[in-house]
Amino acid sequence: MTTPLLEVRGLDKSFGPVQVLHDVAFSAYAGEVTALVGDNGAGKSTLVKCVGGIHPVDAGRILFDGDDVQVSTPRDAGALGIEIVYQDLALCDNLDIVQNMFLGRERRSGLVLDEATMEEMAERTLSGLSVRSVKSIRQQVASLSGGQRQTVAIAKAVLWNSRVVILDEPTAALGVAQTAQVLELVRRLADQGLAVVLISHNMNDVFAVSDRIAALYLGRMAAQVRTADVTHAQVVELITSGRSGELGIAP
Repeated sequence: MTTPLLEVRGLDKSFGPVQVLHDVAFSAYAGEVTALVGDNGAGKSTLVKCVGGIHPVDAGRILFDGDDVQVSTPRDAGALGIEIVYQDLALCDNLDIVQNMFLGRERRSGLVLDEATMEEMAERTLSGLSVRSVKSIRQQVASLSGGQRQTVAIAKAVLWNSRVVILDEPTAALGVAQTAQVLELVRRLADQGLAVVLISHNMNDVFAVSDRIAALYLGRMAAQVRTADVTHAQVVELITSGRSGELGIAP
């Protein structure tokens, strides 16, 4: 595949006198998992929030399916099919799964909520992702395990015909079994043709599911490589020093 579904070119972003992103290039391809890695403060969250329309960019271009696009608000990103699942998941414990998945986007029939349609769409989305760990779509989120909550957040993101799903540390604080469940779901999203961006500090997770790795170092893109072409040690060097052998940029 030659054309990335999502591409960033020459992106700069500053907050006051502090420049956080410097001439960043980044690509994500349909049907692939691209791991976005970097140390704390490398600029991962800022890059994602620029793509998601939360932060305006100072310079650079965002391309979607090869075309230049303006992403000024989260609504712009959503209209393109870009959904972000943040680490805090933004789920409401006092609501059930269906209510969480449609929060702010409720379906109505006249003045009344169309519960039947929402239940059907939620069920279909979870089934399409082969999610069987949830007993009932009417379970309150407060009763779900960490892995189940992550699954609901991801299902909520793909419910709206999204084409790019960005996942911020989806396995943080999960046990071994729950981590495996979430990584399986991440891989399944890509296999269904979505472009998946996985932000993670866990190199085992990165190498388990990603097709490509993009390493940020001090606000610059150190390297973008195929996962099969690098080792754990090389990626760690890119994260910590910006280069590894012939790979990467000079610090």
